[in-house]
Amino acid sequence: MTTKRLFIFTLLLCSSYLLNAQTYKNEFGFKSDNDSYLGQGSDRYYTNGLFINFRHAMDQQKLREGLEKKTYEISAGQKMYNPYSGYAPDPAFQDRPFAGYLYVEGAMNWFYSNESILKASAQIGTTGPNSLAEDGQELLHRVVGFYDLEGWDYQIRNELAVNLSAQYSRLLTRTADNAVEFSFEGYANLGTTFSGAGAGILFRTGNLNQLFNSAYTNAVIGNNAKTKALVKREFFFYAKPQLNLAAYDATIQGSMFNNNSPVTFDQKPLVFAQQLGVDYSSQRFTVDFGVVFKTKEVKSTARAHQWGSISMFYRFN
Repeated sequence: MTTKRLFIFTLLLCSSYLLNAQTYKNEFGFKSDNDSYLGQGSDRYYTNGLFINFRHAMDQQKLREGLEKKTYEISAGQKMYNPYSGYAPDPAFQDRPFAGYLYVEGAMNWFYSNESILKASAQIGTTGPNSLAEDGQELLHRVVGFYDLEGWDYQIRNELAVNLSAQYSRLLTRTADNAVEFSFEGYANLGTTFSGAGAGILFRTGNLNQLFNSAYTNAVIGNNAKTKALVKREFFFYAKPQLNLAAYDATIQGSMFNNNSPVTFDQKPLVFAQQLGVDYSSQRFTVDFGVVFKTKEVKSTARAHQWGSISMFYRFN
């Protein structure tokens, strides 16, 4: 083999390795929710959430026909809820309970070739002081120099939390140039903390990948991929109106078995939510910013609420 041919062969081999190395099997990242991200100066209702995720893609060549990808994930999260403010010392004026929810979760995701997705998950955790929500909010306020908290003495009491969830998504239509698409999304929850169901329509526009390869569905990771992604980098805007049927929410209503919490309210059965966001993703990184607007959730003087969400993920082998 001549030197020139050897150089070309080596170059092609390296190029092939670099192209194959663009798919990563694992993903690690976090998501942060907070109403202060919207710059309104509010600190009410669903005031903060922090979630850490690890995902892994299984060998796709070993999956049955029609199943494009299969991933599992492990996550941990904490949610904090306030009344109209983190300073609400008088329970007579609290329009939502102080509450916290801390959990760990395991989930499986099935991504099908027809761009339908099924996710099943189970959470175990706790509400009440054991959720460490009061400690977490006090630390956050101390670090950023916010006001002192008062009112957590009246928070929802400790309760073991076991929650199951199923989610289903399916592509409805996508334009020929792959720039606009509509999808259906639905979910059902059953548990001691959250029970209910909901459905909505997802709209995306921009540089889009199939749902089984998209950052929106946490599906950029892969392992011996069956189908090539439409684009190397995604950059898109999304919007999702969703109607939710709330059967039970322990952070509002207290324990369903022995409600000894000092402040509780009834849950409004129908809640409408509107989610808007923008997402950028390469094969290695994802950055997402979104906002959620919700109608009233509590049968009290509480108002509608909104918050912002920031997500960042890193993929590796």
